[in-house]
Amino acid sequence: MFNRYDMDGRLTMFEGIIPYNHRLAPLFIRNTLYSLIPEGTQHIYVVGIGSNLINGDSLGPFVGTLLHDLYPNHLTVLGNLQFPLDATTLVPEFSRITLPNNSFVVAIDSVLGTEGIVNSIVVREGSLLPGLGLGNKLPPIGDCSVMGVVLENDPTVECSLLYTNLHLIYTMAANIAKGISLAVRQYFKYPSDHPILLFS
Repeated sequence: MFNRYDMDGRLTMFEGIIPYNHRLAPLFIRNTLYSLIPEGTQHIYVVGIGSNLINGDSLGPFVGTLLHDLYPNHLTVLGNLQFPLDATTLVPEFSRITLPNNSFVVAIDSVLGTEGIVNSIVVREGSLLPGLGLGNKLPPIGDCSVMGVVLENDPTVECSLLYTNLHLIYTMAANIAKGISLAVRQYFKYPSDHPILLFS
């Protein structure tokens, strides 16, 4: 579910670009997400977009799996490695859900980007357009977006998706999941000894 993401002229004041393997990446993600969650939010939805069959498109499902059932009272995860939300399942599955008032949606997806931001995690305010990079016309998802820039924006990229380094994908996913977990824990005032992830 790729977007082609060009950072030129599109940065906002609420956007962060974080090296995927930076040791403080989860804290940077937490800080940005926490600043974006509106006051009065009662429930957070994470929508992990992507496929479990293509390495380069598996970021969203990995994040969903890592966060599954972690904060059942305050966090609902849609899309994981067992039940991915890909181009064929995203719209019907997401449209079945009625989001309650005072909810906040975080969309996670793999994206293509300019050379300077490949292997980065981009956190920004606003929705993302899943599948844009591969010509899919899907509705915008999310109140904020967390995107892993896994490959350079290239017309031949489809050939590289199957062979994208899974260490890169998993490291991105773990840092994103930890960052989201820390933001949820802080926002809803969970005790500091509450686990960040159920497994890592």
